[in-house]
Amino acid sequence: MKSLPSLAYSNSPEPDYPAVGSPSFGILSTYPPTRCGVAGFGAALSNGLYRNGADVSVVRVADGASTDDSRVIGELANGSAASVSAVADLLSCSDIAVIQHDFGIYGGVDGSEVVDIVDALQVPSIVVAHTVPKDLTRHQRSVFESLLALADQVVVMSAAASTRLCVGFDVDRRKVVTIPRGAAIPTGPRMKRSGRPTLLTWGLLRPGKGVERVIDAMGSLHRLTGQPRYLVAGQTHPRTLAADGETYRNALIEQARSGGVAGSVHFDAGYRDVPTLTALVMSAAAVVLPYDSTDQVSSAVLVEAIACGRPVVATAFPHAVELLSSGAGIVVGHDDPEALQSALHAVLSQPRLAGAMAAEARKLAPEMAWPVIARSYQAVAQRILSRRRSERAWPR
Repeated sequence: MKSLPSLAYSNSPEPDYPAVGSPSFGILSTYPPTRCGVAGFGAALSNGLYRNGADVSVVRVADGASTDDSRVIGELANGSAASVSAVADLLSCSDIAVIQHDFGIYGGVDGSEVVDIVDALQVPSIVVAHTVPKDLTRHQRSVFESLLALADQVVVMSAAASTRLCVGFDVDRRKVVTIPRGAAIPTGPRMKRSGRPTLLTWGLLRPGKGVERVIDAMGSLHRLTGQPRYLVAGQTHPRTLAADGETYRNALIEQARSGGVAGSVHFDAGYRDVPTLTALVMSAAAVVLPYDSTDQVSSAVLVEAIACGRPVVATAFPHAVELLSSGAGIVVGHDDPEALQSALHAVLSQPRLAGAMAAEARKLAPEMAWPVIARSYQAVAQRILSRRRSERAWPR
């Protein structure tokens, strides 16, 4: 594969970009100051649409925190029928509603309240499916498919997600559109890296991130020229913290100590905003995504690493296989520690290889810029509204 998949495609023809003006958008999402991937996505999409000239209003899923963001016009209180109704009314004040969906966000059994919200809308809706799990209970599947049926368009973020959704779920394939996940593209001169080469894994820390794999590999890497180090950056995931405290982080620290690589493995639980996180990523020799998951079809960290022009080493989850196939990274088997060690060794010890991977990442990056991604959402919205107008003009 020589480039990213088309920014917006489906079984029907691709829409043209909006010609004049833009529809207004009402977005339902977790939203800052909430710290999670969906919240960050919602804020970035909101900013991208606004910068492209769209009027944007946000209803955030309440989590006890407050915000002074002027775009936030209301909050959804999970478990409240009155709030569900009020949110539907707020979203219906815009031309089109964008519903961010992930499992565990919404109230009701298996998040069923989001179905009630979409069913009560007076305007068309775009549902953004952040995850498309393989294994769901019967009721989870029923809720998800009900949401898909109500949506005018369903956005997924990778070809793998599109295939899984269309093959594994009861959904009208004509509704499914692929728009890649966006990222902030760094500007300015390339950073000159100095000091110890850094392998970087970042994001909310929880079991399943696969950090153990890289700690094991460091035993054979820390003797390389420059004495590379492994940095694990990010706070513990709130759900993990609530359930088990820092047990997982402490176990990883002990693993590094008992393996004799404590001096080469570092943990940083500090919170970083987008500029400081971007600077950290740009300073890394390579980004490592050693995830346990074999079915992850969308990864924000993967996209952000590519956007920053960094080489990537990842386990073979679907989004990594898809996005790294043109040479921006190396994909290894989940149960192949020797392959992981070899890939990390190659990136650290072969400058030409690492340079070629970084160059390919920089080639892919412009298509991930948030203004580009936002234009794709505007195009989809225009197509939906044009279809609605045609249906009203030519009743059956």
